Amino acid sequence: MIPRPFEYHVPRSLPEAIALLGEHGDAAKLLAGGHSLLPMMKLRFAEPGHLIDLGKLTELKGIRETDGEIRIGAMTTENELIWSELLQSRCPLLVEAARQISDPQVRYRGTLGGDISHGDPGNDHPALMLALDASFVLLGAQGERVVPADGFFLGTYLTLLEAGEIMTEIRIPTPAAGTGYCYAKLKRKTGDFATAAAAVTLRMSGGAVSAVRIALTNVAQTAVRATDAEQALLGKPLDEAAIDEAARLAMGACDPVEDLRGDVEYKTAMAGEMTRRALATAYARAAH
Repeated sequence: MIPRPFEYHVPRSLPEAIALLGEHGDAAKLLAGGHSLLPMMKLRFAEPGHLIDLGKLTELKGIRETDGEIRIGAMTTENELIWSELLQSRCPLLVEAARQISDPQVRYRGTLGGDISHGDPGNDHPALMLALDASFVLLGAQGERVVPADGFFLGTYLTLLEAGEIMTEIRIPTPAAGTGYCYAKLKRKTGDFATAAAAVTLRMSGGAVSAVRIALTNVAQTAVRATDAEQALLGKPLDEAAIDEAARLAMGACDPVEDLRGDVEYKTAMAGEMTRRALATAYARAAH
C-alpha cells in the first residue's frame, strides 16, 4: 500500500513547528527519523493530513553535560550517540545499547527522541531511560514542562506527550563514577526488535548493592521497571543466589504478547535470563 495524500512541512524553527502543530491539530504528525511513522503510513495505520519534518531544527541536536546532567537533543541520531566521546566516558550504557539497534542504515537516520516519543514497547530506548532515571523536556504553545521517564509510558504507542507538544531534549543524571551497566538483548537476527531485553545500572558499596535499576524491553505493553527485583537486591551482596532471585522477580513483572518471536512463557523466561546476564555484567563493571 501507499500512504494517503498529505501536506509536507519543513519548519525552520521550533516556534514555527509548534505553530504548525497548533494550526493543523490532530491531522498533523511529527517526522523525526521516520522509521516508525513511515511504515505505519504505508500500511495506513496512520493517516496524517500534514507531516511536519523536524530535520532542519539544528537546536534539537547535540550532546552536552551541564549541572550534573547529560542533555541530549531529541533529534540526535543513534549513530551520533555511538560516536559521542562524552557518552563513551560518562554514560556508556547508551552507547552499548545504540550499537544493538537495527542496522547502520537505520542508526544514521533514527533519532533518540523519535524512538522514545513513539511509545513502542519494542523500542530499546524506553527501558534505557527508565534504567538511567531520565526525564524529558516537552515544549508546546503553553510553554515547557519536564516529565520523568518513569510514568511517561502509558501503554502501547501511548505516552504523556500531548497533542501540540514536541519532545526537545532528554536529560539523564550523570551516572556516578564506578556505576556498573549493561543492556542485554535477545533478538532473532541483526536488525530485529528484542524478543526480550534488560537494561541495568548498578552501584556497590561495602560489598553490597547500594543502588540498582532494572528495566525490561518488549515484555509488556510498555517498557517496565522490575521494582520487586530491585528491592530484593538493595543492601545485599550480589551473589549467584541474589541474581537468580532478581531474575525470578523480574519475570513476575512481565506481561508479554505472543507473536513470531515467541510465546508468553518463552518471552517471560528470556526476560529473566536477560536480567541475569545484565546484572552479572553490570556487577563485573561496577567499582567494588
